[in-house]
Amino acid sequence: MELKERIARELDDARHCSLALLAPLSDDDLVRQHSPLMSPLVWDLAHVGNYEDQWLVRALGAPGLGHRYDETYDAFRHPRRTRASLALLGPKAARAYLGDVRGRALDRLDAAELAPDAAEPLLRGGFVYGMVVQHEHQHDETMLATLQLMSRPGVLPPAPPPPAARPAAVEEVLVPGGPFTMGTDAEPWAYDNERPAHVVDVPAFWIDVTPVTNADFAAFLDDVPDAEPPQFWQRDGDRWARLRFGAVERVPPDEPVQHVSWHQADAYARWRGKRLPTEAEWEKAAAWDPATGRSRRYPWGDDPPTPAHANLGRRHHGPAPVGAYPEGASAVGCLGMLGDVWEWTSSDFRAYPGFSAFPYREYSEVFFGTEYKVLRGGSWATHPAAVRTTFRNWDYPIRRQIFAGFRCARDA
Repeated sequence: MELKERIARELDDARHCSLALLAPLSDDDLVRQHSPLMSPLVWDLAHVGNYEDQWLVRALGAPGLGHRYDETYDAFRHPRRTRASLALLGPKAARAYLGDVRGRALDRLDAAELAPDAAEPLLRGGFVYGMVVQHEHQHDETMLATLQLMSRPGVLPPAPPPPAARPAAVEEVLVPGGPFTMGTDAEPWAYDNERPAHVVDVPAFWIDVTPVTNADFAAFLDDVPDAEPPQFWQRDGDRWARLRFGAVERVPPDEPVQHVSWHQADAYARWRGKRLPTEAEWEKAAAWDPATGRSRRYPWGDDPPTPAHANLGRRHHGPAPVGAYPEGASAVGCLGMLGDVWEWTSSDFRAYPGFSAFPYREYSEVFFGTEYKVLRGGSWATHPAAVRTTFRNWDYPIRRQIFAGFRCARDA
């Protein structure tokens, strides 16, 4: 498919996902702030339009809709807890704004030069379009977290059930020690924090084949009475129940546990006599192929995800049972490394050697340091266009409303 055609399709898909996600909600649902941890949904909706106006229209030299919305929809100027007090566009006006911006962006795309050596760095390989597509999908996942916090039935349509669990033959696999290439220089839509590719020498280690399950975590809670359960869990006699998008249900034992903080994941791993993997260990287990000595774009190879490889794109509105996607195995034998749940690592979010901020410091650089922990692998709510073995997510270690779980590792 020709690159411009692919970009137009990806932009359209991202917008369809956003509008379809919010279509069942009333205007009151969209303008209300359902949690101080999250923005009003209508802020997210107009924010993706403003971001597109800035980067796909004005940054590329075309007349946009002006700067009048830039301050209101600046995520760095306004913490989430304060956004409900801003003069926000209403739902109808926000949708009209999105449509107007999109028309201008597509007009500019028609004239854009997207060659790998294009004079405008933003356009090389279509980078800026990939940045905007991924940004919108990331906000869709954020809005899904808001819908979960709403705790009201009917916010998501019915979804097909996931495949059945397939128990792994072994609990953990040994990843041999030695160097591998971490990060990327080849992925045209990779963010600055995934670059540059660099060689990391990782000592041998053991890593779990699958993420920690609900049954695993429940056993930890039974053994450690003062341990904190995942968010949205509650006792139901001698079992656990959970609140999922407004519905109370028994906790399924064979799904990856989600809605756990880094601190909860770390406590569980220590209880097991293990630890969380480092970010480099996670990427090596997900991407490195011992047979070829190179890193793969995805755990199974370089071909894009299909429904047979991973649970992505909110297909089932939740994690699938562990082992349900054997075709998504990495070369060393790990399962579920893309999709289902974001996986906490032990690593702080830091720059790679030779890092250069592009196209703006506020995407990655301002977050580097010890305040944030790295998560890898995407979740069931992550769109396939916004995940790969090099993709890096980060959040405060106290966060639980995100769709995060983990797997354990140990020294060899």
